[in-house]
Amino acid sequence: MKIEDVRRTAYSMPLTNPSFPPGPYHFFDREYFIITYRTDPEALAAIVPEPLEVAEPVVKYEFIRMPDSTGFGDYTETGQVIPVRFKGELGAYTHAMYLDDEGPIAGGRELWGFPKKLARPKIEVESDVLVGSLHYGSVLCASATMGYKHRKVDHDVVLQSMTAPNFILKIIPHVDGSPRICELVRFHLEDITLKEAWTGPAALGLFPHALCDVARLPVREVVSALHFKADLTLGLGSVAFDYMAK
Repeated sequence: MKIEDVRRTAYSMPLTNPSFPPGPYHFFDREYFIITYRTDPEALAAIVPEPLEVAEPVVKYEFIRMPDSTGFGDYTETGQVIPVRFKGELGAYTHAMYLDDEGPIAGGRELWGFPKKLARPKIEVESDVLVGSLHYGSVLCASATMGYKHRKVDHDVVLQSMTAPNFILKIIPHVDGSPRICELVRFHLEDITLKEAWTGPAALGLFPHALCDVARLPVREVVSALHFKADLTLGLGSVAFDYMAK
């Protein structure tokens, strides 16, 4: 293969058999189960990187079911998203993500810098309860429950939250192990069609694990719960801040 062929075709690894196709990436019937909870301000301050600022001492614990997505297929993920400010603008910082599919793990880390790790999250309806769980191997790390479709939620409120900017810390090391890319990436959800949105009583438990540290941000009080479905496009990102710039 010629040098110019490598330059022309390279966008992911392996070069001749990438783990995911080029975008854009569209999602159909994407299902969210989000529990917002209060946590320790000191714990948040220890993990949210400057120049982001913690907006309030809350965390959004998210389960997301993706039954139909272009390029990435059928998978489920879960993780913690933190409300933040960047230059005075409200947004959300993705702190941790766990999912069960190789393609979006590779694509998420390489393209945007999503902090994705392999695990076993699930969303399912058990009788009158919506249930979310996260197992890392055989160990239960998160358990969430919500009354199934108890009350409708105003679509405008949900859409406003979905259009806010999102931030991720993208880290790619040099061959000697030192950081080569260390950037705060900004991205948006696009072309959103919200299909339904519900709330109800909810509970969340997070349990300590050496390699799945969701319990580092402990649950002090459940504030609210949200369950909704939407079609959308996951927009590619831009660099909001370069930690390596002189």
